[in-house]
Amino acid sequence: MKSFDELARRGLSLRLVGFDDGPFERAPGARVPVSGVVCRGVRLDGMVFGWATRDGDDGAEVIASALLSSRFHAQVHGVLLDGVTVGGLNVIDLPALAERLDRPCVAVMRRPPDLAAMRRALAKLPDAEGRLARLERAGVVHQEGGFVFQVVGESPAATARALAQVTDRGKVPEPLRLAHLINGALTRGESGRRA
Repeated sequence: MKSFDELARRGLSLRLVGFDDGPFERAPGARVPVSGVVCRGVRLDGMVFGWATRDGDDGAEVIASALLSSRFHAQVHGVLLDGVTVGGLNVIDLPALAERLDRPCVAVMRRPPDLAAMRRALAKLPDAEGRLARLERAGVVHQEGGFVFQVVGESPAATARALAQVTDRGKVPEPLRLAHLINGALTRGESGRRA
């Protein structure tokens, strides 16, 4: 797979898929909608969908299956996640997901996470050690180009430039913003105000 910077040098539009979870019931084991929105730059090109488990351990599998079973896998240059968890504390193994998809994977956050609070919360769940290990494997939290993110498979500087290319305004890349809005509409009948 070509690097983000190489794609830009060749004048190719960056195509990224952004995955976000939607509103879900607070009951243990509840189903959580997970939408993936494919954008070329800031233009919507397609969508994939799956269901994860609240506080489960299937988030990475749901994302990988949704993308690998679609026509979009061969077309996308990278994967964006809204944070390193879906459905509460269903922690994504970022390096394993990047390896399985053979694409850079980026967990984007609005602000630096409170990792100590996350560790305390994860310690209360089944397989706490496995969850904590997945959290640690996500790597360093970078703050670059106005974005906060963790990345596997690409340099932080190239990732910040790529995020800027797919962000229309503000600091939420368009694939993630659209995935958030779509999930709200699917589960509540209308999209929310904050994306």
